[in-house]
Amino acid sequence: MGQPTLVRWIEIDSPVGPLVLLKADGRLCRVEFGRMEERRAALTAWAAEHGLAGDFRHAPDDPLLKEAAAQLAAYFRGERFRFELPTAMYGTPFQKAVWAALAAIPYGEVRSYKAVAGAIGRPSAVRAVGGANNRNPLPIIVPCHRVVGADGSLVGYAGGLDAKRRLLELERLAANVARPLANVL
Repeated sequence: MGQPTLVRWIEIDSPVGPLVLLKADGRLCRVEFGRMEERRAALTAWAAEHGLAGDFRHAPDDPLLKEAAAQLAAYFRGERFRFELPTAMYGTPFQKAVWAALAAIPYGEVRSYKAVAGAIGRPSAVRAVGGANNRNPLPIIVPCHRVVGADGSLVGYAGGLDAKRRLLELERLAANVARPLANVL
């Protein structure tokens, strides 16, 4: 068996609080709400679950992590509507199908858990979709914040409901500005 893959990380500040960005095998593999010092135990367990090194290396000069931070900053300014980063999604085939469906939800729009279940061809798997949504390793990048309850209510989010509300409001405002401009051009 080979050696575990080394995980590099940086920490950034954002309008929804601090974020830890992690990279393994040349790909962004996790976005975690909070600071590394408070999330280290949970991230170590997550890394072990996926065969990654639990000894993380702080890498503030890593080109991919710097690019991810720059794209997130542009997103928070309302200037970026999708992310173009190499990613590694560690999860089950079902989870990966859910995460692919999340990635297909357009910027500024929302879908219900039921709609996501239907999109992956598993209309009765609404609760399982919620579980996969909750385990999304790349929140914001893979927009799990765009999934709402059947009645449109905000339910569950790793960063908290206030962060989810702020992300949806940011997208709603930016999308309303971008759409009229697109119609003019």
